[in-house]
Amino acid sequence: MDFNSICAPITTHDLIVTMKAVFLDLATIGPDDLSLDPLEQLPLNWSYFDTTRPHELADRITNADIIVSNKCVLEAESIRAASNLKYICAAATGFNHIDINAARTAKIPVSNVRNYATQSVVQHVYALILALSTRLLEYSAAVNRGDWQRSDNFCLLDYPIEEVTGKKLGIIGYGTLGRAVAAVAPALGMDVLVAQSLVGAAQTDRLEMDDLLEQADIISVHLPLTEKTRNLIGARELSLMKTDTLLINTARGGIIDEAALAEALSQGKLGGAGIDVLSKEPPADNSPLLQADLPNLIVTPHSAWASRQARQTLVEELRLNIEAFLNGEHRYQVGC
Repeated sequence: MDFNSICAPITTHDLIVTMKAVFLDLATIGPDDLSLDPLEQLPLNWSYFDTTRPHELADRITNADIIVSNKCVLEAESIRAASNLKYICAAATGFNHIDINAARTAKIPVSNVRNYATQSVVQHVYALILALSTRLLEYSAAVNRGDWQRSDNFCLLDYPIEEVTGKKLGIIGYGTLGRAVAAVAPALGMDVLVAQSLVGAAQTDRLEMDDLLEQADIISVHLPLTEKTRNLIGARELSLMKTDTLLINTARGGIIDEAALAEALSQGKLGGAGIDVLSKEPPADNSPLLQADLPNLIVTPHSAWASRQARQTLVEELRLNIEAFLNGEHRYQVGC
């Protein structure tokens, strides 16, 4: 089978103006404060669903020509059963919820969306770093408890505050997001260390992973979740870090061993952690990081990417991907 023909786009003359498009999980992009006009301007007949349960999927994609899915799983059986299907667009950078091999076999191109949330993620990373360094949540809680109101002094100094100036910020994963986070560091007086890539040849201006873990005061993770990166930071790696190191993960759950992290934090072997992603989302109540009552841990609900501006850009990027497909062009095609 010709590899190029598998991923060849369908040209405009093959398409019908009244093609049916379905967005399977619109609620995942929080549409209430967004405009869907970019999608509505396309020559498509749209159906929007806030969520799609597994038992609802077959009925909703049976006659669909185009499927948009953020996290709704599209397995091989579903792709084969959608007899009219011509194109799949992931409403995210990640596309592991789509069976790419099945789509390739069926000659159905798949695209993802890229670089739409960089500034939102950068902002969230530094919000976590600064909140942990200034003990922001603890001081806010102290005021809510009335500690300040009962104080003999004009201020509370119950929780030691650290400045980030002079700290070393270690970046693990130096793609678009890692570089953008690193670019802000000098404005706060931080030096940047970059870990060697897990693929390709070593670079002289980067550190081996263990060296970075030992030297960095703050570590920010920006890797995809793959077999190479799963549990990349476990008990051994955590033991290499300084006892006052801050660990930030806005990338993917599963890269950090959550049980090992909870133990390191509870035993005072780590300064603190800001975690936006967990290995199971939404998490179970028995998640190690949710069970732990740790003042030096901040967990946010996979929201680093989700500024209103980023989500609106996502809608526009979906439009550009679909428009390119309708015009017989490749844009951010994956799996080819």
